[in-house]
Amino acid sequence: MIDGDCQPLAWGREDWPNSDMPASPEQWWQTAVATLAQVCNKFGRRIRSVTVVGTSGTVLLADPNGTPATQAMRYNEPAERSWSDHIAHFAPAASGAHGNHSGLARALQLAATQGLKKEGFLIHSQADWVAARLCNQFGWCDENNALKLGYDPVNRNWPSWLNRLPIPANAYPSVYPSGRPIAQINPASAACAGLSSNCQVITGTTDSIAGFLAAGADRSGEAVSSLGTTLALKMSSETAIFSPKHGVYSHRLGESFLVGGASNCGAGILKRYFTPEQLDELSAKIDPERDTGLDYYPLPCPGERFPHYDPHLEPRLEPRPASDAEFLQGLLEGLAAIEASGYRRLHELGAPQLKRVVSVGGGTANLAWQRIRQRYLGVPVSAATQTEAAFGAALLAHRCIE
Repeated sequence: MIDGDCQPLAWGREDWPNSDMPASPEQWWQTAVATLAQVCNKFGRRIRSVTVVGTSGTVLLADPNGTPATQAMRYNEPAERSWSDHIAHFAPAASGAHGNHSGLARALQLAATQGLKKEGFLIHSQADWVAARLCNQFGWCDENNALKLGYDPVNRNWPSWLNRLPIPANAYPSVYPSGRPIAQINPASAACAGLSSNCQVITGTTDSIAGFLAAGADRSGEAVSSLGTTLALKMSSETAIFSPKHGVYSHRLGESFLVGGASNCGAGILKRYFTPEQLDELSAKIDPERDTGLDYYPLPCPGERFPHYDPHLEPRLEPRPASDAEFLQGLLEGLAAIEASGYRRLHELGAPQLKRVVSVGGGTANLAWQRIRQRYLGVPVSAATQTEAAFGAALLAHRCIE
């Protein structure tokens, strides 16, 4: 929860059982209500708007009243390859619905395996289903969670090629921009969570986009680099970009777009060679202003997708110098070079010139790496002060009442 100046007032957290999101929508609801109650005990009657965000690609089929017709297929459960192959026959190359991890592939599998009739069910993400239950108005979705169901974010519609799939047209939800008021909260839901009955329910987004908003880099040319196990780049752009070969696609972000891609390289390679304590000790010995001359491409295994598509590209981690600090610096320089190449690739594809980078993820704590990255990128680089998707959700909720 944030105040009118976008400063945090309170946080609530409930972990999934066994650190794994359940497939039961009822468990989502109970967890969401319990989390809300943590912050509403003190401030609930003053909350003016609420937004729900969630990991994209999770799919649930429900009737028009929101009653689940199935358990959910979660974001980490791939659909059978036959469904993604079926989609590939009809979907344009730029569609976000390709692959067996798309929401559309999961929806097709659920509709087929659960023996559902062709009429009378709606497709939901977990974000819109929880939000819809808050206001008791089902049948809608936000533009970002709809992308992997086949939604066209440029023309802002469900494209006609979806009519060639065995899902009825009325199963697709109405789609609204993220941050759009839907309805006042349902009185019963307000009572469960401790919210005011005047609270507005606002359309949400995906957790990764909410994290981007939390980092505060939402102007054209500003970007967020996620320094996790893999290196993921996202940039605000006035132009939508789609390059399926590179895994680059675009989400709507208001009237602009959020474009991005992800390398198979990332901070995960550092853990292969060094403990956290060794990383701290060796990083202190690095001179980030001087290049080692090592030319590493630190893939964890063969194959790269972005910024260069090459499924057979081999890792390049030789020669290894005698100094562990120099070896570490070579790895960090290799990752920085890939990051810089990634933003150049986005620019070549039509994104704006890079102006600023905000960093999120575990790698942000390494100040030597940050200095190396700033040198390679040629723009200001800083660590995000806020990275939680919940903070980005609160910003969305705040914008609609400004």
